[in-house]
Amino acid sequence: MWEGRFIAAYREGKWEYVGRARGIKAAVLLAIDDAPDGRHVLLVEQFRVPLKTHTLELPAGLVGDETDNEDTELAAARELEEETGYRAGRIEVIGAFASSPGMVSETFTLMKATQLEKVSEGGGVDGENIVVHRVPVSGIADFIAAKRTEGVVMDVKLLTLLGPLLLA
Repeated sequence: MWEGRFIAAYREGKWEYVGRARGIKAAVLLAIDDAPDGRHVLLVEQFRVPLKTHTLELPAGLVGDETDNEDTELAAARELEEETGYRAGRIEVIGAFASSPGMVSETFTLMKATQLEKVSEGGGVDGENIVVHRVPVSGIADFIAAKRTEGVVMDVKLLTLLGPLLLA
């Protein structure tokens, strides 16, 4: 029906949905910092135009938005460093997931980043104004609850962190 630089709208019969244009994909990182001060996870907070508010998310980014046939692991490493200021010594592919399969055809590759080294302040590029949070794994539920009280919207992918707590 319509295609822009990054997304396209489609119709199949009565079904309408959106997807990424030009074969662009997404990579999401569960970034775990095992440091002398304990195990932490990196989260990013940023303003999201569609929701008109700040969201708390796992670091993530587009694969192939600037160059064709971009390697997913290399793009994920680049995005992790741009957004958080950390470089991963190891990135492991966990698998492909769909975030909202009734409305969006996009899938994302979830990856686990470990052996982290802080190399810059992060914050993203082009005015993204990303705030990096290094949160102790043992305090993740309390941190998310506090952010909710501030009005920050939670990305569904944070369930990767809360899942074990919800099943307890």
